[in-house]
Amino acid sequence: MAKRLLLGLIVLGVALGVVALTRDDVAPVNGLVRVDELGYSPGETKIAYLMTRAPAPPFRSAVAPVSKAELGRSYHRSCPVGAPELRLLRLSYWGFDSRAHTGSLVVRRRAVADLRAVFARLYTRRFPIRRMEPIARYRGSDNASMAADNTSAFNCRYAVAPGPRRWSAHAYGDAIDVNPVENPYVLGGRARPPAGASYIDRAKVRPGMALRGGVITRAFAAVGWQWGGRWYGSPDYQHFSATGG
Repeated sequence: MAKRLLLGLIVLGVALGVVALTRDDVAPVNGLVRVDELGYSPGETKIAYLMTRAPAPPFRSAVAPVSKAELGRSYHRSCPVGAPELRLLRLSYWGFDSRAHTGSLVVRRRAVADLRAVFARLYTRRFPIRRMEPIARYRGSDNASMAADNTSAFNCRYAVAPGPRRWSAHAYGDAIDVNPVENPYVLGGRARPPAGASYIDRAKVRPGMALRGGVITRAFAAVGWQWGGRWYGSPDYQHFSATGG
């Protein structure tokens, strides 16, 4: 049945004049539909998704200082960086509803240029993101933010990984978690958040997933950021950082 459905989609694509792209580039076809390469499976099998070709607004970004009051419970006096080192970055992103949205991230000042470049690329490729809000909206709760499938960056907290207590890269504004449900942190064989359990199997590729050799991992690698999905034993598929931690 699945094979017949796949064959039917291929036939429909040919009838519409859809051409599968073999590069990361994206191009309209007939002004109606497009095929956008979103990534690869762990077995390096290329996948493609039909995306609506509705006109998208241009990518936009803006940066502003952020106050301690705006940081709310995501910040406290003992944080390793002060509020003057942080910035509120507003960015366009492409949603799972195939529409353009504007989200916000709190990041370290030195990370602004890198993240602008990454999200401009993801927007152009129409890589879907569920939501993008500062973690202060979730009262500084990493668990609540992940459960909402929220993409976030700065949060003054300690690392969850086993070992000596240490600050997370998020506490410096040098890390970002993208689509936590689709990209869970797998610790002790369990998914964080729990809703990401069905996504532990990375061979079953679905939209919004960060994959080895995929669009999002290449976008971050292009600015020198490292992916937690490569961590041995406890992969953190949602996590990208400037420091590798």
